[in-house]
Amino acid sequence: MQEQRIFIITGHYGSGKTEFAVNFAMRLKERFPRVALSDLDIVNPYFRSREREALLKEHGVELIASPARMGNADLPAIPAQVLSIFEDETLAGVIDVGGDPVGARVLARFAPHLQSKNYALYMVLNFNRGLTKDAASAIHYLKGIEASSGLKVTGLVSNTHLCGETTAEDVLRGNALSLEVAGETGLPLLYNAFDGRLSDELEGKLTGEPFPLTLYMKKPWE
Repeated sequence: MQEQRIFIITGHYGSGKTEFAVNFAMRLKERFPRVALSDLDIVNPYFRSREREALLKEHGVELIASPARMGNADLPAIPAQVLSIFEDETLAGVIDVGGDPVGARVLARFAPHLQSKNYALYMVLNFNRGLTKDAASAIHYLKGIEASSGLKVTGLVSNTHLCGETTAEDVLRGNALSLEVAGETGLPLLYNAFDGRLSDELEGKLTGEPFPLTLYMKKPWE
C-alpha cells in the first residue's frame, strides 16, 4: 500500500486540534520534502492555523488557506488550492478541519477525492471539554463527525489539556480515557499530545507514542 500522505485533523472545539495540526505538519517535514497545511476550519474557528503562516513558512510548510483579506471572516470559503493535496502525489498534506459535526461537513465535499486515497483521519480528544467529558460522549461526538463528513476516523490523538494550566495529571487522565475510547471503537490510540514542558514528568507513564507540543497558538486576546 502507498504511504499515507494525507492527514485530516478534527476534534471538538477547544480540543487543541489546530495546535496539534501545526506541530504535526512541521514534524512531517522530517519525512517528506514537501508538506502543506490546509486550513479548512471555517465554521466558528477559535484558533486558526493560518495565523501562523510566517512560522509555517520558516519550517518549510506551505499554507493553503482563504485569502488574507478574509482572515477574520467565518465564511464557508474553501481555497481551490486544497485540491493539490489530493492530486499532487509529491505533496504531503495536513488538513485542519472544523471541530464539530457542522464543520466536518466541509469534508463531505472532498469525500469522493479521498475515498480512493490512503488517507488518515485523526480525532483529537480533550476530556476537559464539556461535550467530550468522558469516553461515551467522545464516542458520540466522533460518530457525529463521521456521519457529517461521510468519512471514517482512522486514529485517535489524546490531548487533554487546560492550555497553559495543564498538569501531568490532566494528560494521564486523558490518556486513560482515550484508551477507553480506543477499546470501545477499535480505533488505535496513535499519539499522546501534551505541552512539551511536561515531558520529564510524563516520561514512561503514557500508553502510546508521546507527542510533545511546542505551543504556538495564542488565544484571540493574547
